[in-house]
Amino acid sequence: METRPPQLSLDELQLVRWLLGGLLMALSVATVFYLDINSEAMAAVALLGVLVALANPRLPARVHHWVHRLAFPAIVAFFVLDLRFTGQLLPAIVRLDLMLLLYRGISYRARRDDLQIVVLGLFLIVVAGVLTVSLLFAAQILVFTACALCLLMVVTIADSGEGGMSPKLAVRGVVPPWAAHAEWRRLLRRLWEVSDWRLLASAAGLFVGVVVVSGLLFLAIPRFQLENSLFLERFVTRKAMTGFNDSIKFGDITEITQDDSVAFNVDLSDPAQAPAQPYWRMVVLDEYKNGGFKLSAALRSELGREHTSANIQSGVNTGRGAPTWTFYVETGVSRYLPILGRFETLRFREAQNYRFSRDLSIVALRDEPASMTAYRVEGMQADSSSLRDPFFAARWRSRGPVGPPLQLGLQLSDPDKAVLARLDSEIGPTVGAKEFAAKAIDWLRAKHRYSLSPHFPDGAGDPLVRWMASSEPGHCELFAGALVLLARSEGIPARVVTGFKGGTWNAYSGNYTIRNSDAHAWAEVWDAPSASWLREDPLAVAAASAAKEKGDAAIAGLMDRSWSARLNSLRVFWYRRIVNFDQQSQAETLNAVKEATGSSGKWLRSAIADALARAKVWARGPWDGPRIAEVGAVLVLVGLVSRLLATGRWRLVTFGARGKGDPIRREAGRWLQRIDGPRALRADLERIRFGPAPSWPRPTDVFGRARRAAASSRRPARASSQSTS
Repeated sequence: METRPPQLSLDELQLVRWLLGGLLMALSVATVFYLDINSEAMAAVALLGVLVALANPRLPARVHHWVHRLAFPAIVAFFVLDLRFTGQLLPAIVRLDLMLLLYRGISYRARRDDLQIVVLGLFLIVVAGVLTVSLLFAAQILVFTACALCLLMVVTIADSGEGGMSPKLAVRGVVPPWAAHAEWRRLLRRLWEVSDWRLLASAAGLFVGVVVVSGLLFLAIPRFQLENSLFLERFVTRKAMTGFNDSIKFGDITEITQDDSVAFNVDLSDPAQAPAQPYWRMVVLDEYKNGGFKLSAALRSELGREHTSANIQSGVNTGRGAPTWTFYVETGVSRYLPILGRFETLRFREAQNYRFSRDLSIVALRDEPASMTAYRVEGMQADSSSLRDPFFAARWRSRGPVGPPLQLGLQLSDPDKAVLARLDSEIGPTVGAKEFAAKAIDWLRAKHRYSLSPHFPDGAGDPLVRWMASSEPGHCELFAGALVLLARSEGIPARVVTGFKGGTWNAYSGNYTIRNSDAHAWAEVWDAPSASWLREDPLAVAAASAAKEKGDAAIAGLMDRSWSARLNSLRVFWYRRIVNFDQQSQAETLNAVKEATGSSGKWLRSAIADALARAKVWARGPWDGPRIAEVGAVLVLVGLVSRLLATGRWRLVTFGARGKGDPIRREAGRWLQRIDGPRALRADLERIRFGPAPSWPRPTDVFGRARRAAASSRRPARASSQSTS
């Protein structure tokens, strides 16, 4: 009789099952940290509880029995109160899922409990992937699927090893045998001993094949444009970044610049027209009061009423040849969308609720998106340093006691106005808004240095005026706000604009990448003769040539070849081909797959033809003694390897020899085919045929019972035939 290969015992299978279940729960709970739903603390507690119980399987036995009795009503009560006080359905469901996973993680699980954690974990991963629209979602779902399949396989094997009599309810208060002697190092060593490289290779190949086929089907099957995030964004309320909202206080933009994460990516159809220093405008703030700017009621009225549509037609004709810009804005940035200036058409992926002002060049969504927002802008003026505003020009001409209100004055005390007048005198006489802005910027640069941590001098009065009168350093908000107050003191309308400046050019994916560290604030000064707002940035590069560069020269100065650019290029690829998938990109991808398949087939046929040609040349060569000895040695080596694979005597080859090389298992299989019952006998035969050896009953007794059962089933048939004769 051949020696049976090493196999896992039932206790070891249960320990593997505990390990896979803990990994599934930890993987799914970790996805909550990517969601902005204020559940990080609960996710951290759940993750810690799962990992502690996973490391020490004996701890769940110490959980008091009252915890198990009160767990379900307590979880339900918490969910009801959470929903009642927060009023947000999806975050409450996520927190409910976390509590259920935590309870399952610190309790011993039966088979149905393992099935529950698969469903609960899959829900968290899908929600995180849909709301974040992240490339990491693809990796998470693949790892989760692999672990879930392994867990289900182990659960099935363990259940069959127990003869289908595994307990329906998990044990409580008692340490199971498999947990009492749990040793992770020993388990890993045992897994290595029973590993079968053929089984592992076939499973890996099958998994890769399923992934490839699923990807091809995803590319081939048409998709329908649904609402954002499968309607999930309606159940999540987000708050925009401070500084990209309706109001800012000094330091808000600087706080954003401390974060180096990606804010948005931009694709450009014609890189030859890429500007070197783009200004991505988002919010216009014109009302100043008590150290902060905000959007006045007058400008708010210019945004007009709310519309619901997938396209915004501005009515502006920018001429032919303008490139197409595709924006992929990450979550948590703002409900105000970044654009460069006037445009002809802005297209969303689906209908949105928005407000739009052509004169301000502002697009504001109703709510800050809960997932990545993609939109395409056609005919956009990318390099314009001025913004024509006929509407404001008419209001400015009709200003006065009976004219429309303008939030462009100085809402300051008389001492502060006197300080501003003195500072304006230091700038000197100027003619026109452009000359004044240039001299005021030179004065600000000479008087103040740039710093991310400015200091406001002590004293009475407006804080911005006190800073202007001092020589303290300051950040972009202070420079922009100071220029606005200086201009208004001279009777020139001015306002603050917040958004982003610059960015980098990803050398791998060929697109702009704008990070939160690129957040910026600048000023716009009104030029009455041209009826337009002039962009004036006190912290801009002095060289005018750098701002005029385009195309390759501009891209060369922004090129990014870092590892973060490599990783972000994967995100951009995900957005281009998966998230923002339209019929054209779908066809392009299918054609690329077709071309790659065709080229691979041609290469394979060419390689086979070359190999056959070389084989023919080799076969026609002279067959001398050394050549015959070489061929014989190769044949002997192949025969030895084949013999080892067939007999299963390699250390790594175990699973393949279990079903065919064990005569006891073969005998049990033959008896299962010959008899139908009784039920207990079939259960014992199935345990010998499929279960691990330590769980077997004595084979000789079982086979004897099988022979007697077969003989008894033949006696009635023989007796009936004799009576008939």
